[in-house]
Amino acid sequence: MTIRCIVVEDEPLAMDVMVDFISQVPFLKLEKTYTDAIAAMKILNEKKIDLIFLDIHLPKLKGLDFLSTLKNPPMVIITTAYHEFALKSYDYNVLDYLLKPIEFSRFMVAVQKAASQSNKEIIPSEEKGNEGLFFIVNKKKARVAFQSIIYIESQRENVKIVTENNTIQTRIAISEVEKQLPENFIRIHRSYIVSKPKIDFVDAQEIEIRGKRLPIGRSYKSEVHSALGIK
Repeated sequence: MTIRCIVVEDEPLAMDVMVDFISQVPFLKLEKTYTDAIAAMKILNEKKIDLIFLDIHLPKLKGLDFLSTLKNPPMVIITTAYHEFALKSYDYNVLDYLLKPIEFSRFMVAVQKAASQSNKEIIPSEEKGNEGLFFIVNKKKARVAFQSIIYIESQRENVKIVTENNTIQTRIAISEVEKQLPENFIRIHRSYIVSKPKIDFVDAQEIEIRGKRLPIGRSYKSEVHSALGIK
């Protein structure tokens, strides 16, 4: 297993620490370092990156504002000297929040979370006719048919999959689930993916699906309205 990562950090000493820590972990591969988030956007569009080590206070574009621009972000570990942003950062589904000065032992706890999440807890079903996915739930493989899924909700390090018959939770990033879904699913928010055929109502701000009202994220609004034929 190799986790391809980048570091976005504007403090030279902090950058040196992160580069040194990453070099000591065999399964981490440092692709590049950046001193601002805008420069980092290019590699995310050109190359598959699995993990971002991201400072919050950056020039030009702050770390959390940067995350809000990403439709399918990789795993993110926040690195900062400011504890007051911890709670807000988890609204962006970050994997962990490291406070500077960062100790190597604490760094390893965070990257082990990344390694655990990368150990594919989602397996495409090979059955024909009623295709679906297998998710790891309580150390067992639970099969979920695509046609039964109503919506999927990100809950920090887990996702909740709401189906016609039940609800399951599993430890995986919503972006990983999204990659495996067919075209009749659409991401409407950084925390929600819905089944288009099951949508009952939609307006400029929300969709209603099986009696549940879900918000449409600002960065997703144009794509969602286009996909659903809304002007």
